Amino acid sequence: MRILWLLLGGLFVLLGFVGAILPIMPTVPFLIVAAFCFGRSSERMHLWLMSHPIFGPPLKDWEANRAIRRQTKWIAVLSMAVGFAFVSMFVGLPAWALAAQGVILTLVSIFIWTRPEPKT
Repeated sequence: MRILWLLLGGLFVLLGFVGAILPIMPTVPFLIVAAFCFGRSSERMHLWLMSHPIFGPPLKDWEANRAIRRQTKWIAVLSMAVGFAFVSMFVGLPAWALAAQGVILTLVSIFIWTRPEPKT
């Protein structure tokens, strides 16, 4: 079972890093799942992810307090908006699919903005 958690952690790190490059995909949610997986499989990988200079601080905030920094909230919501605009203009999805995506992204944005901010 440990190997499965390790492989899943690696997959979610990969998806998170792809999300850091593409505005269509999120980053931190994938890395939160990766940290969860590594927490069950590899202390070394969990420590590496949590001490990463860019991704470590938001992961620590989430793990300790279920909190999201304001800057991270802005980046997440703006990235989703840019991704939605890109899909709307260039992908050519049917109207019902765009509406569903818009509703889901709105709900995710509400979830993000209603999370507390870490105490400094």
